[in-house]
Amino acid sequence: MNHNFIHTYVSVDCVVFGFDHENRLNILLVQRHVDDIPLEKQRKLPGSLIFSDEDVDDAAQRVLHELTGIKKMVLKQFRCFADPMRASNVHDITWMDKEYNHHIDRIITVAYLSLCKIDHKINSTKYDTVDWYPIDEVPVLPFDHNKIISESLIEIRKWIESDFSIIFELLPKRFTIRQLYQLYSALSERNIDIKNFHKKISSFPYIVPLDEIQKDVSHRAARYYRFDAKIYKKNNTKLIK
Repeated sequence: MNHNFIHTYVSVDCVVFGFDHENRLNILLVQRHVDDIPLEKQRKLPGSLIFSDEDVDDAAQRVLHELTGIKKMVLKQFRCFADPMRASNVHDITWMDKEYNHHIDRIITVAYLSLCKIDHKINSTKYDTVDWYPIDEVPVLPFDHNKIISESLIEIRKWIESDFSIIFELLPKRFTIRQLYQLYSALSERNIDIKNFHKKISSFPYIVPLDEIQKDVSHRAARYYRFDAKIYKKNNTKLIK
C-alpha cells in the first residue's frame, strides 16, 4: 500500500480568559499584520510554532510569557486541531510565510486555555497590541481561531465542575458574592437563583467573609470575600450539585 503521509508543522494556540469590572467574560487577542487588511480586522489568538527543542507545554508557557510577561500561569491543554484546510485562506498563508520566513502548507495546532486576572498589567515582549475582548464581541478571526474559542468554553466549564478553585484565578483577591455568581453563571451557562447560590456558598469555609464592604457604589454596598486555597484543599466541595 502507498501511504500519503503528511509533512507538517506543529504550533500552539492559547485562549486566555479574563473577567472584567463589568462582570463579563473576556478573551485576550493580539494583532497580526497583513497587507491589504484593515488593522481592526487582524486580531488573532496568541500562538507560535513549536521550537525543535521544546515540549508543547513549554511552548505554551513561552507564548503566555511573551504575551503577558507572567512567568508561570495556570495552563490546560484541551484539544488538537488538525483540519487540512485550517490554514487555506490566502491571507493566513501570506501571514505565515512572512511571520516564519518559510512556506507552510499544513499546520496542526495544540490548543491551551489559561486564566488571568484582567487587572493584571500586561507586559508583552512580542506583540505591539494586546487587547481584552468580551466573549460575545469577539470578531471573525483567522484560521479556525473562533472554533478554538468555542471549544475552549466547553472545556473550561468541564474544568470548573471538576476543580472549582480555578474560578478564583479570574476573580480579584477580594470579591463580592454577586461577582462570583455572575462569573460562575457566565461560565457554566446555568440559570441559578442568586439567593440559593448565596446560601450555599455561605456554608463553604474556604470562601471567607472580610470586614470590608464596597464604597462609592450606587446600589446597596456588598461585603467582600476572599478565597482560602488551604482550606479548599481540605474541604474540596463542589459549588453546585
